Amino acid sequence: MTKTLKKTLPVLLSLLGVALFTFIAARAGIHPVMEALSKVGLGGFLLLAACQLVVDVGLGIAWHAAVPILSVKRLMAARLVRDSAGACLPFSQLGGMVIGVRATMAGVNPRTEQGEELHWPEAVAANLVDITTEVLGQIAFVLIALLCLIGHHDAARFVWPLIGGMALLSLGIAGFIWTQQRGGATVSKVATFLGRHIAAEWRDSLIGNTAAFQSRLEELWSRPDRISLGALCHLICWTGSAAMTWLGLQLLGAHIGFFSSVAIEGVVCGIMSAGFLVPGALGVQEAAYVALGMIFGVDAEVSLSLSLLRRGRDILIGIPVLLIWQFVEMRRLRHERSTPGSRRKKVIPPSVTAIAGNIKNEAASRDGKTSEDTSFATAPRGL
Repeated sequence: MTKTLKKTLPVLLSLLGVALFTFIAARAGIHPVMEALSKVGLGGFLLLAACQLVVDVGLGIAWHAAVPILSVKRLMAARLVRDSAGACLPFSQLGGMVIGVRATMAGVNPRTEQGEELHWPEAVAANLVDITTEVLGQIAFVLIALLCLIGHHDAARFVWPLIGGMALLSLGIAGFIWTQQRGGATVSKVATFLGRHIAAEWRDSLIGNTAAFQSRLEELWSRPDRISLGALCHLICWTGSAAMTWLGLQLLGAHIGFFSSVAIEGVVCGIMSAGFLVPGALGVQEAAYVALGMIFGVDAEVSLSLSLLRRGRDILIGIPVLLIWQFVEMRRLRHERSTPGSRRKKVIPPSVTAIAGNIKNEAASRDGKTSEDTSFATAPRGL
């Protein structure tokens, strides 16, 4: 019964999303929406796409701020693939996260900034840390959006539910952080879950080295200054998304203030997070934009056009990114087939395993650590 539910739930949610999208489009009308989109033009659309690329660069920098052991270039590329998979492929956000882990390992011979071989434990730990810091930044951004929303007509129907949702999300993320730092058994379950959704070639490497995986997380979480910096950078990127919402509304002919755009984008992001199981947030995103737009006097066709611009922008960026990623993956496979000795090691090196087995001694010595960066394999510090 559980297996049946896992298979049918995404399909049901997708159908509900399509039905909701169709209903909203029918209410707004096709001709008004097309008329609104014509105001943007090709130049405006490309401008929005360029702004999104700038935000994507910021997201890679935010990831690097929390996980400096990996290069900015690698993290930017992995973040682009992760977001593109969630926006363009029929997956929920969880599916995009799994693909993001694989993208972090992209390349023929992936290595850290210190030149050490990059393994699955590092990739999974880096993605979990980035997701956590992004949620921390999102919580702050949604709270700022709620402050901008208070006082507007009909805003009460969004304020209190979102306050409750953010309170629950804060408790959840606090538990998630604790689990990453101390929840060894839960971390093993996470590794097992991810192991079921990746290639068998790396499955044993991840599941069989959960101790090293836990060590990576503790190493990263031992630097709260980097975690705070990563969350702050994500908050700036969320603000950049609000600026794109403001620009899109201006191009569509809806002249509202920047803080109103912050309110719209923040609440929409909060609603979309609640519907993360719906593939591509289909229907959820459109309903949120239309409902929030009504509070600020934005017509339904304009709000729907804004949502369509966002989806078009994500597709314009996402499809080439996924194609390039597939090219990189094919090149890696060809290299492994042509060079028998090049297949990646499945076992973490003994020096790293020793570190993983001596976590308690490492934790006792962290107080004397300097702020200088060292590698995953030699630096006993965590997120």
